[in-house]
Amino acid sequence: MWVRVAAGEVVIVSGEGSGATEVARHALLHAGQASVCDEHYPERTGDPVHREPRATKPSEAAFLALGEGAKLYLCEAAASGVRRLERKMAEAVTLACLHGAPVVDRALGVAAVAGRFSGGDLESIIVHASGAPTGATTPPVEHSLATGTSAWSGFGTTAEVSQ
Repeated sequence: MWVRVAAGEVVIVSGEGSGATEVARHALLHAGQASVCDEHYPERTGDPVHREPRATKPSEAAFLALGEGAKLYLCEAAASGVRRLERKMAEAVTLACLHGAPVVDRALGVAAVAGRFSGGDLESIIVHASGAPTGATTPPVEHSLATGTSAWSGFGTTAEVSQ
């Protein structure tokens, strides 16, 4: 590339010798100013604000195949700066094998809207949506290993001491 100034314009030339051709011509501006010509850039075919995620690997394609919730999750997680996103996508695909793609896709959509991108969030959303009981349960008394409080029942009472 060669750049030169001619008649108040910046001329950009590509190539060498007899194969050199003019690539672009811009008005000469002051330092710090920019000259951008739209004709130097290809026409946009899609909406730049609403871009769809595209898979570049088979693992990404498997994740995006889960549905719209997966696409929303990927966009929101990337916008939030979530780390280890590939691992989270692989976990979602594995969960889809266990629970079904529609269940996981719905959970991914909920996670995206709620901003839940931490480890275990997707699993907890799936469990909560299934209505399964969660939390600690108290074991039945007959299965307790505690000795009980019957030894304390005589504490504080006076007993006659025989001599």
